Amino acid sequence: MDKIFLHGLKAETLIGVYDWEREHPQTLLLDIDIGVAKRSAVSDSIDDTIHYGLVCDSVRQSLSNQNFLLLEALAEHVAELILQDFGALSVRVRVVKPGILPNVREVGVEIERSLDD
Repeated sequence: MDKIFLHGLKAETLIGVYDWEREHPQTLLLDIDIGVAKRSAVSDSIDDTIHYGLVCDSVRQSLSNQNFLLLEALAEHVAELILQDFGALSVRVRVVKPGILPNVREVGVEIERSLDD
């Protein structure tokens, strides 16, 4: 299986457990690795792969219309979107919430899902 990756994708959404976190959308950083069939490496055709530009647009749009309490729920949402809407074989989603805790550069979660899950 081949992988397409999008690292450092910035997306805004309402997220957090505390009221003060939910007053304004926060910018999150996502690293996404998408498992794809290797047929596009042979065919050299965009029709045989997942268009990463469309994935970026879809993730940003979806998150801008959603709100979450937990990073875990947001990561699950993104993973399901990519698996269902783009036909990925697998996906790894890492979500970082930078600068939310004093003296901590970033906090986050990472999940992996596949069609078999």
